[in-house]
Amino acid sequence: MTDPARLDASAIATAVRNRRMSAETVVRAALEAIERRNPALNCFTDVLRDRALEAAASVDDRLSAGGDPGPLAGVPFGVKNLFDVRGLPTLAGSKINRDLPPARADAVLVRRLEAAGAVLVGTQHMDEYAYGFTTENSHYGPGRNPHDLARVAGGSSGGSAAAVAAGLVPLSLASDTNGSIRVPSSFCGIFGLKPTYGRLPRTASFQFVHDLDHLGPFARTVTDLALCYDAQQGHDAGDPMCARRPVEPALPRLGEPIDGLRVSVLDGWFRDTAGPQALDAVATVARALQAGPDTTLANAAEARAAAFCITAASGADLHMENLKKRQADFDPAVRDRLLAGALLPASVLVHAHRLRRWFRDQVAEAFRHADILIAPSTPCPAPLIGQPTIRLGAEEVPTRPNIGVYTQPISFIGLPVVGVPVHGSEALPIGVQIIAPPWQEQLALRVAAHLERIGVVGAPIAEAP
Repeated sequence: MTDPARLDASAIATAVRNRRMSAETVVRAALEAIERRNPALNCFTDVLRDRALEAAASVDDRLSAGGDPGPLAGVPFGVKNLFDVRGLPTLAGSKINRDLPPARADAVLVRRLEAAGAVLVGTQHMDEYAYGFTTENSHYGPGRNPHDLARVAGGSSGGSAAAVAAGLVPLSLASDTNGSIRVPSSFCGIFGLKPTYGRLPRTASFQFVHDLDHLGPFARTVTDLALCYDAQQGHDAGDPMCARRPVEPALPRLGEPIDGLRVSVLDGWFRDTAGPQALDAVATVARALQAGPDTTLANAAEARAAAFCITAASGADLHMENLKKRQADFDPAVRDRLLAGALLPASVLVHAHRLRRWFRDQVAEAFRHADILIAPSTPCPAPLIGQPTIRLGAEEVPTRPNIGVYTQPISFIGLPVVGVPVHGSEALPIGVQIIAPPWQEQLALRVAAHLERIGVVGAPIAEAP
């Protein structure tokens, strides 16, 4: 019998709905896999065994009564620990938040997945307050990459990505402010979706930067990514930035042809400092999509810098009271970045937001000539835990702040992106960003599905010793 813990979400849901496998069997297998592998990976922070088994029994009871538990029937999932989960304090990777009262209700996206039949099994490790790209957390230890336990899983959603890559759960929910879905998906070799800013509600999640925060899923197949995304769509008044747009299901459109799509590779900033494996991955994807002329986004480096400034200042403002009263309780690396953000003059932020509008207009012009843009997700594969620097072109730069150099300009203006994993001849995977115009998630997912069908990208379960 196939190990349920190794199945993808759509296979689990089909088997459960057809009564070939019980939801309880699936969830027990996931809990056993977590118990066995999490001590080495450090990707789960709380495992909700009793709640998960109760929810699985409810799915099975509903099926026995002739009901339909939903398109994700019995599918185990985890959430980055900045989502509210009933009965737990929302840690957001911090020590300080341990003192918060337990959440009274689940986050909206958690409730939506459970309404679709999915089963929450636990909360997942992250950088403190989502301010990092490596999930090297001074309070809870480093999250480890399931391809190589000596390497980072990426951040700030490292635990969520590692859990999916290792086959502990087929789906996880995460957040992306400057690259926190796309960086871990690159390092862990899985698929990740950062939707358009405002597409999915952030209600009852611990925010980092109000102007830049996105929520989205990880999965090991594009079908699962679309299935999860479709279950989460819809306006919620709890997030004032959540757009009132019609639900546009992506799953039924995955099989549509991509013939005639105009695909362009981002050059300049997105090519000049990328490492050889990142360049090879982009070239592989570009050939498969028959990409046309390259596109240059002038001032992409400045857009990245502006995103950096807005992030630091907004984060500092959010945490100012605790910076005054509980400095010693912060992760030192996060604290120092927040303190630096508190010192930024207002004029810097004014210029950053002006640049944001200008850069958005420039990218809109680029989409008049291309339907899809592609770029590296990260300049290199996963660095070692504790590695102080990475190479950008000819320059050695600090690791933590520079892993997101290619993701920050894109989330800066809220574009939808699917991170796709390329597993080449090297031992470690690396990701490529499939970037679509605003509100065109289904288009990016269609392209990713095509690449998966022809074998250019994929996400086999990672099983480092």
